[in-house]
Amino acid sequence: MRHVIALDVGGTGMKAALVGASGELLHRARRATGREHGPDAVVEAVLGFAAELRAYGERHLGEPAAAAGVAVPGIVDAERGLAVYAANLGWSDVPLRELLGDRLHGAPVALGHDVRTGGLAEGRIGAGRGTDRFLFVALGTGIAGAIGIDGTVEAGAHGFAGEIGHIVVRPGGTPCPCGQHGCLERYASAAAVSQAWAQASGDPRADAASCAQAVESGDERAVRVWRQAVDVLADGLVTALTLLDPRTLIIGGGLAEAGETLFTPLRAAMERRVTFQKLPALVPAALGDTAGCLGAGLLAWDLLSTHDSPEVTA
Repeated sequence: MRHVIALDVGGTGMKAALVGASGELLHRARRATGREHGPDAVVEAVLGFAAELRAYGERHLGEPAAAAGVAVPGIVDAERGLAVYAANLGWSDVPLRELLGDRLHGAPVALGHDVRTGGLAEGRIGAGRGTDRFLFVALGTGIAGAIGIDGTVEAGAHGFAGEIGHIVVRPGGTPCPCGQHGCLERYASAAAVSQAWAQASGDPRADAASCAQAVESGDERAVRVWRQAVDVLADGLVTALTLLDPRTLIIGGGLAEAGETLFTPLRAAMERRVTFQKLPALVPAALGDTAGCLGAGLLAWDLLSTHDSPEVTA
């Protein structure tokens, strides 16, 4: 049975699937990255996992994978197939496409940025299915985005398109590791909300999820923390929609798990800020933590055919 390898590499773990020509998920697996053993060990873990998946397909599906799609974090040069830099994995300038191609006996390999790859899946087969223009924003440890146009995701001239987390929304504000001050992700990411709520509550174990629960129970301290994050997020998103004019705005990541505790005030805050702009449909992501893997499968099939790419279902 003809199939491809879909591999999503995270900071601590990897998710993978073998995806059939009609989009069916034929096999799923997970592995640790082994990042505690250093960047070389992470690269070998990725290559070894891909080889295992190829062998599984050969044994159980009658042939090896026709191609592979791989989503990785950090800075990615998809055109050259380089994993340029990832702080949480410790690697830099890894020729991952070439290494994987060798390990997979010459099978073609597509390399993609994790958020853009997840955004591709959300836009094509998830919450943005059927829309021609979308913006996918992941509110996690940081904030990143994917700009979708007619079923594809725009990487930009240098691979940095969609880095909405580094829009400066509070000039001169909190320092950001990127070198700027007042970046969106320093105020409105899940990590930022966790930090603010831990400080406000006096509980060092407090996180964004417990903040959302406290908001729902009417805790005034939590409401203040949450409102500040929502207001800053609305500022950043209105800037983005002014530039991009998406038809659908898809919000995912850990903070989006708060559901309407986030979406109701966020819609209201954005409505207060727009003037001539058209508000897009604001929807939660649909694919959860499978988006990166599903998107990697789409990348692999897109390599094999530029027309009639299959629709992958979760």
